[in-house]
Amino acid sequence: MIMKKTNHPLRSWLLAAVLTLGSTALSYGQEPYFNRAQMPDLIQCLPAPPDTAGPDFAHDILRYFWGKTQRLDAERAAMADRDAAWTREGLLGVFEEAFGIPLSPEGTPAIWGLMDNSIATVDSIRIAPKAYYHRKRPFERFNEPLLTAWEEEGLRGDGSYPSGHAMRGYLTALLLSEIHPEASNALFARGWEYCESRVIAGAHWQSDVDAGRIGAAIAFARLQTSPRFQAELEAARQEFRRLSSGPGLQPAAPSPSNTCAARARVEGEADGIKMGGN
Repeated sequence: MIMKKTNHPLRSWLLAAVLTLGSTALSYGQEPYFNRAQMPDLIQCLPAPPDTAGPDFAHDILRYFWGKTQRLDAERAAMADRDAAWTREGLLGVFEEAFGIPLSPEGTPAIWGLMDNSIATVDSIRIAPKAYYHRKRPFERFNEPLLTAWEEEGLRGDGSYPSGHAMRGYLTALLLSEIHPEASNALFARGWEYCESRVIAGAHWQSDVDAGRIGAAIAFARLQTSPRFQAELEAARQEFRRLSSGPGLQPAAPSPSNTCAARARVEGEADGIKMGGN
């Protein structure tokens, strides 16, 4: 059973209000390649989130309890906490090891500018579906604390579908792989972990995260049609080549937790998790 795409007067009012706020939020600092109206509409592009009945939502619940088991691993829990940061510095810092060089506005201005403008462009497309579906987050539905308790107040009452963190994280992996293709394996492995961190934190359902990844790919395709994006991408590539021309730069290897065998193992373990309890 799938949540239907139906119009409601209150929903329409909330959607208009949130979109206005979202447009205002983009007005400082960044220079988006497209405005919101020029970007794909994820309400039209993506299926509605699963309703609270049927196998799709049952899978979401199963993955929520899988995420709770991952919190028992202190290292993985710390990663999920770090991945929750919403700042550019926090996001790009996550990918520095996989990318191979430090990223900053001062040290890598061309790469930083490309990432900043791209993220500002893509951020706009998550607003409409979040307001339209206004899906309740897992920690709200189960009335349980987030792993990342410090972000709970800001997330409570905010739509869950799709995941904005997953969209940002996978977009970052896509973009940095365009700049440094040799590091693609490590970048996409880290991007996958980044997205799954939202399930582990209890901030998103698995279907929110899956939709966020697809939304990133949809937005990435649209970015390719911008001549300014293409010019800034080439400048970022040239900057990377210049900074990495010294000896010793090696793309990072994907972490063991991202191997196909390890992922299959944890997926299998999730099948045995009992629903309910803490």
